[in-house]
Order: sequence, then C-alpha cells, then structure tokens
Amino acid sequence: MIRVLHFADLHMGVENYTRIDPNTGLSCCLVDFQAALDQVVDFALENRIDLVVFSGDAYKSRDPSQTHQRAFARRVGRLASRGIAVFLLVGNHDLPSAIGRATAIEIFETLAVENVIVADQPGVHTIETRGGPVQIAALPWLRRGVLLTREDAGHLSLDELKLRLEETLSRMVARSARSVDPGLPSILCAHVSVANAALSSERGMILGQDPVLPLDRVADPAFDYVALGHIHKQQVLSHHPPVVYAGSLQRIDFSDEDDVKGFCVVEIDPAKRPGERASFTFQASTARRFVTIRTTVGADDPDPTATVVRDVTRRAEDIPGAIVRVHITIPEHTDGLISEQEIHSVLSRAQYVTIAKDVERQRRTRLSGCSAEEMAPVDALKTYLELRNTSAERARTLL
Repeated sequence: MIRVLHFADLHMGVENYTRIDPNTGLSCCLVDFQAALDQVVDFALENRIDLVVFSGDAYKSRDPSQTHQRAFARRVGRLASRGIAVFLLVGNHDLPSAIGRATAIEIFETLAVENVIVADQPGVHTIETRGGPVQIAALPWLRRGVLLTREDAGHLSLDELKLRLEETLSRMVARSARSVDPGLPSILCAHVSVANAALSSERGMILGQDPVLPLDRVADPAFDYVALGHIHKQQVLSHHPPVVYAGSLQRIDFSDEDDVKGFCVVEIDPAKRPGERASFTFQASTARRFVTIRTTVGADDPDPTATVVRDVTRRAEDIPGAIVRVHITIPEHTDGLISEQEIHSVLSRAQYVTIAKDVERQRRTRLSGCSAEEMAPVDALKTYLELRNTSAERARTLL
C-alpha cells in the first residue's frame, strides 16, 4: 500500500486582517500559515506517508520574501530528510513575470535537494517512494505564450483565445494519459480550473481570465487519482477516478468563513487493477476562524451601541482567537451614535476585528413641476408632513 498526502494552495504571505505577533515580530497571518503547514508535515511523519503531493501556489507572490521562503523550505526539508518524497507543482502564483526568471520554488531543483521533485513543465515523472514507484503526470500553470503561437494571440478574440487555451491543456492531459504505464499507480497533479467547481477566496486572487477544463478531460481512467490545486474550496468532482480539490490550508478572507480546511490522504494499492487502486479521505486541520456577526439598529433605537454590543455578546463563544467582522445595518441619522471603541472592547479576545456599516440613507423625494424655493411655506410644510406620514390630526394642528 502506498500512502500519499495531497495538499495545495498554501499562499504563504497573505496578510489579510493581521497584526504583529509580539513573540516573533512576524505577522500573525504568517504564524497561522506556518502552523497550518506544520500540521501537514507532522501528519506525514506520524502516519507513514510515502509521498507528499503539493498542487501549486506555495506563496501569495511570485517574489516571496526571504522569510516566507525560509518558512516553506524548513518544512519541506523536514519531510525530505525523513525519506518522504515531495512533489512540488508550479502554480500561477509561483510563476515569474518573465520567461528568464526563476519560479518561486525552483530553488529546490537548483540545489538538487534529495527527495524533492519540482514540476514546472508538463510531463510524467516516475517517483520511487518507500511504498513503491508512483507515476505523476504534471500539469503546472503555464504562461499563455507557451500555449499559443504569436499568430494566435494576435488574431483571435478573447473568447477564442480562452477556447484555444482549454483545447491545448486538454491535449496535454490526454498525452500524459497515453504516456503512463498502466502497470504502475498513476496520479494527475494539475493546477487548473475545472468546470462546475465551486469557487471560494481564490476569486480575489485570480490573475487574469482562467481557462476552464471540462471534467471529463481530467477524469481520465488512466489516472488512479487526480490531485487538483487552484480552487480554495475543498471538493470532490468525481469518484471514478477520484478528482479532488484539496482546497487551501488556511482561511484567507470571509468568503472562506464556512469552509473546512485540510488535506487529503490517498491510499493506493498497486496490486489492484487500474481504476480500483485508489481510495482517499479528507483530513480536516485547524485553521483560523472567520466569524461574521450581523446586527440591525432600529430607526428609533435610543442606544445603538448597546444594541450592537448585545448582539455581539450573544456570539461570545465564537469570538476568542477569531477574525471577527461586525456588520451593522443602521439608519443614517443614528450612524454617529455608534461607539466603535466599546464594540472593540467587547471583542478584546478576538484575533482581529473589523467593523462594516451598511448605512441606510434617507430617500429624498424630488418635487415635480417646481423647486422648493417656489413653494409657499404652508405648501412646503404640508408636503413634508405627508412624507413623514404624520397623522391627519397632528398635521392640521401644525398647519
């Protein structure tokens, strides 16, 4: 039995809703991302994992800082030094802006780090693991210039270009499927968007327009398991063969609020026939919680701050250590009565707090036929009272 751990989309370097950790001098987000990757490494070391497959996007930026590179390399080194093969696929956030520049993870290949394989080009790799050989067909993120000729790029519309990209990527997958040895376990590792996948926080990180492959192009029976990256929401698109987005390891923003984070553990039995070799389970990990608290202030509320504080304290159990967003719907005339300092005080046990207001602006009725200056005072008052839904008896008294 060969045991494989599949994870993706680490995006180390994301620093949304953060502050500085006083113990390390590092961003609290970086501390969280290191802790998430530590869970992967610890699980692999403690549960006899033979091969770790990473499906792309190690960093947020194609030019990660030395601190981010050190954090990632330390953890890859822990795996490799213990005899676990590590397969690193290049994702779109790992890809440099110019052809001559190195990818964000190319240093492992440059230094020839033992047990670490970096895939920045399509192709099939046969990897010797402690449990036996495994074939990995790599489909990294590729520049548009690699997939299209200059003539295509100049004469096709945007929709035609996207279709041509999808056709080219589909042919690459089919070519890899024909190249694998059916007598050996095989995995397709791809950083790509697949049709019908549910999106998550990656929507705010997409660099340009993604080509989207039909599911049947990647769910090729030549592969025992399809390890996908690029989409941050964990999901299974097919079971025969398993086509799986492991999802991101850490929540990035509030669009991830309800998502479970973690990685996949795949077991491959080489003695079985192709198509029946692989089974997998999703292993949930501990990730920083995002919590949204919604509250509404009435038009006649005498103490809007007390109303917000009351609704916040109802979620007291969810607050410690969480990144909290308080969403307040409030009438325009009471907006200035909110004390954000009191709200932050109640949320002192949160990791980070952001307050968003949805201010309901008073609708102003346009007068047809004349301007306000042209109206007699009594007529103006009458119009005002009607707009305020004043009772007929009070309106007569005032008029």
